[in-house]
Amino acid sequence: MLIVRSTLFNVLFYLITTVLLVAVVISLALPRRAVIGVAKLWGRIGVWLLRVICGTRLQLRGLDKVPPGPLIVAAKHQSTFETFALVPLFDDPTFIVKRELMWLPIFGWGMRKGRMIPVDRGAGSQALAAMSVRAREEIRTGRQLIIFPEGTRRAPGAEPRYKFGVVHLYSRVGVPCVPVALNSGLFWPRRAFRRYPGTIVIEFLDPIPPGLDAKVFFERLQHDIETATARLIAEGRAELARNGVPAAGSQPVGTP
Repeated sequence: MLIVRSTLFNVLFYLITTVLLVAVVISLALPRRAVIGVAKLWGRIGVWLLRVICGTRLQLRGLDKVPPGPLIVAAKHQSTFETFALVPLFDDPTFIVKRELMWLPIFGWGMRKGRMIPVDRGAGSQALAAMSVRAREEIRTGRQLIIFPEGTRRAPGAEPRYKFGVVHLYSRVGVPCVPVALNSGLFWPRRAFRRYPGTIVIEFLDPIPPGLDAKVFFERLQHDIETATARLIAEGRAELARNGVPAAGSQPVGTP
């Protein structure tokens, strides 16, 4: 039954994604908010399909801690799930993304229209400077900057590998940073076909005010996200065990 549900979900999810790409093309002729609206719809449909077909629910915690207006959202990244599930939660979000995604047909066009912020990972300090310039432009219009501080998906329990980009961004845009912990990788594992029933938790932690020393900010960000994520992973693994599918969350802490 797990294979059947996962197959049905994947087929429908990517079919709907393809249909929404047509809406992206149409939105290119409309104001920027139109393509953001398509992205939000994609997120809501994805979350709904996962719950209805796979029995995988989304629980949000601490959403009331998120301040209004411009801010940085620094989220743990374990799965494809958070790339769409976070979008509907904010008024006018933009992602810090790797530059190569902007080259994709249609998808990349939509990202350009939505004014996502590309980063050339091979350009070193020049990439950080360009990212900061674009980030300040978007912040001035009141947007929320979503960044995955580790740069790529990490399996639940894997040793964290935070990069300096989030510190550079925080130091230059002058807005609060909201750390985000989650356990999505237990239920939608990276590079895996199966989708497991249970509860994906996305938890918004206490905002970090602007103006902290870079080292203090970096240490606090990692501590807050990793401490909360470890707790959520433990909750998720216990739920998977009760559901009889412990293999999805069996990776021990410290394993990449």
